[in-house]
Formats: sequence, C-alpha cells, structure tokens
Amino acid sequence: MASKLQKRKSSSGQKTSKRGKNRPTLTVGEEEEPTNMESLGHPEIYPVVLTTKTQEIFNCRIDEDITDEQPYKLIKKEDILADFQNRAAVSDFYPVKKVIQEYPGDEILLVYDKDFKYGLNFYLVGTEEGKENYLNAPEIPEEQEEYKEHIPEEICIYKAPISKPWVSLGSEKEIEEESVKESTKKITYMISRKRHQFGAPIKFSDQNASSVKDAYIECTAYPDKNFTLRQLEKDIGMQVVPEVKDISTQTRWTYPKNAITQYHPREFSEEEKETLGQAKSLTDFLNNVSISVEIALQQNEIMNTFIDDWKCLAEEEGTFGDKTDTHLKEYQSFTDLHNLTEKMITCVSWHPVIYGLIAVSVAVRLSFEDRVHFSGKLLLQPSLILFWSFSDPIHPQLMLESPDDIFCFKFCPSDPNIIAGGCINGQIVMWDITAHADRIENIKTGGSRSKKVTLKPMFLLEPDSNKEAMYIRHCAVSSIENGHKHVITDIHWLPDTFEINRMGTVFENRSGICCQLVTCSADCTICFWDIRPQKALTPQPTEKKKEESIEIPFDVPSTFLHLDLAWKPLSKIRLSKGETSLDHCPTKISLSEDHLQYKAQDKMLAQSKAAKVGDMNPYQNLEGGLANHLKPREDFCTKFFVGTEEGEVIYTDWKMERDSETGRLMTKKPVSLYTVHDGAVHTVQRSPFYKDIILTIGGWNVAIWKEGVMTGPLLQTSCAPKRYTSGHWSLTRPGVFYIGREDGYIDIWDLLEKTHEPALSQNICITMITCIKPWTFSAKQQFIAVADYYGTLHILEIPWTLSHPSANEVLSMNYYFEREVKHLEYVDQRKKIREQEKKEMQLEMEKKKAGIHLKRRPS
Repeated sequence: MASKLQKRKSSSGQKTSKRGKNRPTLTVGEEEEPTNMESLGHPEIYPVVLTTKTQEIFNCRIDEDITDEQPYKLIKKEDILADFQNRAAVSDFYPVKKVIQEYPGDEILLVYDKDFKYGLNFYLVGTEEGKENYLNAPEIPEEQEEYKEHIPEEICIYKAPISKPWVSLGSEKEIEEESVKESTKKITYMISRKRHQFGAPIKFSDQNASSVKDAYIECTAYPDKNFTLRQLEKDIGMQVVPEVKDISTQTRWTYPKNAITQYHPREFSEEEKETLGQAKSLTDFLNNVSISVEIALQQNEIMNTFIDDWKCLAEEEGTFGDKTDTHLKEYQSFTDLHNLTEKMITCVSWHPVIYGLIAVSVAVRLSFEDRVHFSGKLLLQPSLILFWSFSDPIHPQLMLESPDDIFCFKFCPSDPNIIAGGCINGQIVMWDITAHADRIENIKTGGSRSKKVTLKPMFLLEPDSNKEAMYIRHCAVSSIENGHKHVITDIHWLPDTFEINRMGTVFENRSGICCQLVTCSADCTICFWDIRPQKALTPQPTEKKKEESIEIPFDVPSTFLHLDLAWKPLSKIRLSKGETSLDHCPTKISLSEDHLQYKAQDKMLAQSKAAKVGDMNPYQNLEGGLANHLKPREDFCTKFFVGTEEGEVIYTDWKMERDSETGRLMTKKPVSLYTVHDGAVHTVQRSPFYKDIILTIGGWNVAIWKEGVMTGPLLQTSCAPKRYTSGHWSLTRPGVFYIGREDGYIDIWDLLEKTHEPALSQNICITMITCIKPWTFSAKQQFIAVADYYGTLHILEIPWTLSHPSANEVLSMNYYFEREVKHLEYVDQRKKIREQEKKEMQLEMEKKKAGIHLKRRPS
C-alpha cells in the first residue's frame, strides 16, 4: 500500500511540474492556491497526500487507525499548525495551509480515499457544513442502498438506433457458397394399416427367429462399388528415435570380506582434569617450553625451513624466478599508438640474426563484405609490416609498405635482408632492406662467444631518425592475372640445398642461395615461384634503358625489378577431391625440410653469411633458371603435408605427371587423407627434434602425426572448451608445444606429464590469439611472442621448467612415439581380424539358413 501511495504521489508531482511550466514562479512570501474539487461539484473537498511518516504523527495509519468501517479521522487544528512550525514546507499539509488557517472549527475532518476518487490517498473537508453532512449522513433503506449500488454514477442517455438502407458488399455470395445444401433426392416412405386392426388387442409371445420366415435378417457388411472412396492425401508424422542400449559392467570381487574400524577418543574424567590443571609439573612444563615454541614459530614466519639449500646453490645466474615456476611472465608489449585504425596482427617472425628485433604484419579487422564496402577508404591507408625493437616499445623501427594487407611473410634464410610476403589479394610482395643495413648497429662487440650474456637492444636507429618512422617501399609484386585469386595463407622459402622445375623434379642447387618459394591460397592452389629471370636477358637499346632508369623511384632497389608485375608461378598444383570436380582448399603446408630451425650454430652461420652478403649481394646478379647439365636428385622426398579449410590433413606429392589421354600435367592423387579436425587447420608444423613428427591444430582439437604411418594420427585430443587459433612447438623441449585459444588463453602441453589434457592454461589477453612464435635468446633465457586480435604484441618469458629439457627427454619422447605407432598397428590388425571374423560368422549364418530350408522340403 505504501509503494502504491508513493507512486500516486510521484505521479501527482510530475503533473504539477508539467503544469508549472506555464505558471509564473512564486516569490518569497507567496503561496499557491489550494486545489479543490469544485469541478466535480465538491468545493469543500481538498485532496492531499500523506506519507507514512505523517500518518504516524497524526495517528491516521491505513488499516490500523483508519479502516474500511471507519475511513475518517478528526484531527485537531492545533496539531496541524504545530506541524507547520516543526517541518514548515516539508509538511504534507502545506499545500492546504491557507484552508487550515481559515478553518473556523477546532477539529478538521480527514477522510481516506481508498479508490483514489479525487486523485490522492486522502482529502480534507474544508467547511463545517461539509463535515456535518459527512458525519451525519441520512440513513438510506437497504433496498434503496442495494439499488443505488447497481446504479452507475454517470447516467447514460439511451439513443434509439436509426434504420438505414442495406448496402450489399458481396458477403451474401460468400454465405451462399459456404452454406450446406442438400444435393441428394429425399426418399419418401408411406406406411398403411387396415382400418379394422386399429385398437384390436395384441398378444405377445416368444418364437424362434430362425424358424419363422422374414423374422430374422442378418445385416452383413459388404463393399459398395458405388461409394468407393480413394485416399488422395494423407498426413503422417514421423519421429526419429535413436536406439539406446544400457550396458553395465560389474567387477567381481572373489574374496569379499567385511571389516569395520571405530575410533573412540580417550578423554580424562572431570576429576583427572582438575588434578592435572592444578599440577605444578604441567605449569613448569608449559613455562619452559613456551619460549622455544615462540622462537620456532617466528623462524617459520621469517624463512622457509623446508627449502633445499643444495638446489639453491646450483641455481644459475641467468634464471629469473624459481625453477618450479611454470607460468609465462610478461616481459614487454608493443602497440602501434600512431595508427588509430582497428587492426589485428596476422603474422609474427623474429629476425633470424639480430637479437631483440621482431617483425609483425597487421591487417584491418573487417569481414569480406565490409572490405568491399570500405574499399575506397582502405586504399588510402598503408598496409605495413612493423619492425619492433626491445630498445623502443613505442616507435616502430622500420615499416615495410605493401599494396594490400599482408597475412604471411618470411625472412630469406640466405639473406635476412630479403623478405617475401603474401597479400590478401593473392599477390606476393618482395622487399630488400639491404640499403638500410647501415642503420643497424650491433652493440655486442665482444663477439658471440662472450661469457656474460645479457639481453641488450641489438637494433638501434640514428638519433635524428628515431623521431620519424622509416617507410620502405616494396621491390616487386607478382602478376595479378597469373597468380593466386584469393588470400595467401602460407608462404615458405625452399632451402638452398635443392630447387625444382615446373614438373616438380628436384635438382641440386649450385648457387648456394634460396631462390624459390612455395605458397598456398584459399583459391585451392599451391604455387611454386622462382625469383630468378626465366629467360635470358636480351640486349636492349640504350634509349629504352634510360627510360626505364628514369621511371624507377630513387628509394626502391632494383634487386627484383625483373619480377615487378610480371612474376608468374613456376608450377601450380590443385588438390582434387577425386571423382568430383571440386578441389581441396589448403590453408597451411609443411615441407620435409621445415624441421631445420635457427639454433645457436645456425645463427652464427647466418651471421657469417650476412657479413659476406654485405660485401657482395648475390641477389643483385641473379642468373637464369635451371641449367640443363644439373642431374635430378632421385633420393629426395617430394611428399609434404597440407592442412585444409575443411579440417582435413592431406599427405601428397608435388611431382606432376602427364595424363596418358590428354598429355596435360596432372597432380598426383593424395597418398592419404584424414578428417580429424572440426575446423580450418591453421598450424601444420614439423618438430624441431624429429623430422618425421608433425603437429596439426585446427578447430577444437590437436593431432600429432608420424610421416610414413598411414593408419592415422599418433595422438588426437578431445574437443577443447574454446576454439584453437594458433600453435607452435617448443624450440628446446621435444614434448612441449603451445596453443592459443580464441578467449585469450594459452594451453601449454607437456606430453611427458599429460597426454589427455594441457599441463597448464594461462590467460594472456582478453581477445583472440592470432599468432605464437617462441625465440631462444640464450641458453638461459627464452621468449615467446603472442599476438592478439586487437593488434597488441606480448613478449613473454618462458620459465625454466618449460625451456630446459630433462636428461633423457629426447629418448623418452622417441619411445613414446614408437609405442603409439605399435598401438596403431595393433589396432589395425585387430580391425582386420574382426572383419574376417565377421565375414566368417555371416557365412555360417547363411549356411545354417540354407540347411533349415533343405530340412523343411518334403521328401
């Protein structure tokens, strides 16, 4: 009731505020005229709102002091005037202050308006005459009172209906069509009786119905051809119900034995408690021991008494934190504060030679429809690859420009100054930052074999140029017409040990540098590219050379000028789905040479190569393609793994074969195809320790494969709570790999500890993780780069337990993989045995059925 009154009060307050907009404001000393019900014919009634506090002050509480039987209260005028002095304008009677002051009597009638007839919960009677009329109302007979209750307050005047002519709107036709009419002719029967039989006495007797003629008639059912009904339409509902089987297994306990043990506390009696409490020996014992106990408790709070001092003595200087710590610690983060456009990181790559330098490619966070809609604005925004240094987490050190957003890129293993990237529009972009190598300074002057290894910024710009970012234009882009038609999802440099021709045949590479690439795209193709000129350069007139030299911008190197807008793939592979005309859509590939990682000796070799490249760059004078005198390498494995958009893992060959009928070059059929992932495969990576172990991640699960085992994956995890988005092997531990999820968590798997679930899950960011790349700085310190969907790059330090392998971890993991291979072979053998047993059982069943039929035949 109180809440209802408050609502009425608030609504009345809102109405007065709205009306108050058109009235002049009151000055000090002026009062509003009290509102009465003169419009309803009751000028003596003044409605008011009384809150619960006011009802308690004047003892007029609803349902306690005021009831339905006595809905009124006489309040003294002096009490109301005293309330004006105490609460002033806060008093609920303040709106009718003038009426109360001019009231001639000593007691004022307050009536509870239960039905809100006058708008508020109470009303005052402002005259003595009105009070007397209310209190001394004339009595009404019961019959009149009941009649009065049924009479409405407002008398309705009856108006007789006026007849109008009928206007037809066509409804009678619908009524005639829907009405049921008798179509068959009625049959008339006439029953007659002789006149003298009327009123004659009748005698009833029993008789046999079958013995008397026409006394018994049997009405049997028979089909009537004249009224045969054909069922033309029928509604049937079906519900598929799965077959459910309840199977239970109970382990039999051969030697049951019932045993019970009950412990009862040993307590002292009351007499013994009083004796011990008054004993002097107990008091002396507590006084002697209390000091030593307090000292021991203080020592436990000050230091850990259970720590192993010998392990602490063997702790190396370069470790950060305890060896038992398994969590990744954030070391640094990078965010492009100058570019306010919403972009995400698509690919991450550590510089293979320079420590502390990392490159990331960024792309606009838009769907395909939004890209088409905002294509005009996107052309005005640069698509970049940013180079971040540990020495400056705010300003990018270099920015490589590209014609469109880059989704994958790789440093050239032969020369880190050469970079190749794949765009969203299907083009390949090449950069050469050799001209800017002088801006890179190596602080570590003591050589790479210095005893004290510390993390220092290895990439510095000149002081003047550190304020403005350096933009580097691309050297060449591939042809739009002859390249990929969709986004390039993966790119790899072929090693400098071999090269291939357009047939896929492998030859030895005598040049000693990487000259070929392989890419895969969402247009269902895998392309091999060669950066060398395909045809011999013909001498051109000097005038044309001058014109071409003028057209080349001064800040663009001429390393790959012969490829710009004319670069075509060397060969193109399509992974057909067999009998259908559709092709598989590759997302990631893994070649047989991908297990070679940049380790310590490899980095030293790369640094020496880079030093030689600085003197004479072999990419400046690239010769033609394959020579005719090179012999093919027959022992080379040309098979590779492919992950598709449908979650399939394909093991196929890149060699082409000619069709016997058409003579065209055709791709070989896949060696094996498995559908183990429930989403697009985004990681296909070989282990850095085992060249035949491959990790694939896609959808909500992970799989580990062994090359040469065609029965299936060695390990296939169950579905994760969130979708996986990226992953990478550990560079130093064979049984550890990292997986990023769409909710910002990283799952760390340690196969030596658990194989059914991740050993650790750690939150890194609040959005989807797009890329993971670990990096080994030294034997004591390792980092992992984690990129997210909001464009932030997190650098995390890998703890000791995840970076340092155990003594026999390589052998243990090798034994684990061999055991899983044996398990797969055993399962495959059991399947074959079960199939053979099933066939034999079916033959026996058929023989038994044939024998039963022979026995049933008559002799």
